[in-house]
Amino acid sequence: MTGTTGLPMDVPAPGLPARVRIHEVGARDGLQNESAVVPTEVKAEFIHRLAAAGLTTIEATSFVHPKWVPQLADAEQLFPQLSDIAGVDLPVLVPNARGLARATELGVGRVAVFGSATESFAKANLNRTVDESLAMFDPVVAQAREHGMHVRGYLSMCFGDPWEGPVPVGQVVRVAKALMDLGCDELSLGDTIGVATPGHVGALLGALGEAGVATEAIGVHFHDTYGQALANTYAALRCGVSTVDASAGGLGGCPFAKSATGNLATEDLVWMLRGLGIQTGVDLDRLVATSSWMADRLGRPSPSRTVRALTHKG
Repeated sequence: MTGTTGLPMDVPAPGLPARVRIHEVGARDGLQNESAVVPTEVKAEFIHRLAAAGLTTIEATSFVHPKWVPQLADAEQLFPQLSDIAGVDLPVLVPNARGLARATELGVGRVAVFGSATESFAKANLNRTVDESLAMFDPVVAQAREHGMHVRGYLSMCFGDPWEGPVPVGQVVRVAKALMDLGCDELSLGDTIGVATPGHVGALLGALGEAGVATEAIGVHFHDTYGQALANTYAALRCGVSTVDASAGGLGGCPFAKSATGNLATEDLVWMLRGLGIQTGVDLDRLVATSSWMADRLGRPSPSRTVRALTHKG
């Protein structure tokens, strides 16, 4: 595919990072939004294929109660099937102390907690207020760190909320700072319903920097509801961010926010980064083949524009 075209051209732009770490979320954030439950063996092969394509951080699953996310009820069965993957970080989501205990029993080395910048989404997703959520995360993060785990803090609704509308930058900064103060190693800023625009991204990252949250500890997680995910990613790169969440084939959304559509497709991100001369370590052809394979398993075409373009037969 791409190997025979020499495209995109490598034309670097000034002021951007030399390398970007892609935090692949397709196997967790992507598949949790599927209406049908994907077999454990298919999930395991998907993750193996993503690793073979060169992705070094692949979020594997979530240790959430099966009642809330039945698509990921097989976490205990799936994770041991990934033990032969070397040199790849396989973080998992742990919503509470019980989830952490389940993950710890399996020898998980990297975990994530999932908070909200808004009260409405905190209530919908966690049945708690923002501050009550932070209080719940406190012992989870502390225990994870005691076990030597790397902890990521997800913060959703950073740019807009379907119930509350605009979310003030200062409100996001307060919760983000609180998450980091709990002891999180990394913070992922979520545009859960895809309403961010580049200026807003720059303003939030600037405010976080002024509040003492290091850019090196920040990742960005954009949804493409209004077609802004790549533009917003570029704005974040210009601010020094070098960790970007993406989902192979553009899978995913959010089961607790119905207006949230698909994640930024990993292939679309890699195409842009390749054109900018930014290293990712990802083999785009193998990634496209993996997403096409998963699309076949799901019975529908991939929404990724790059996957469509590189697999077009006409």
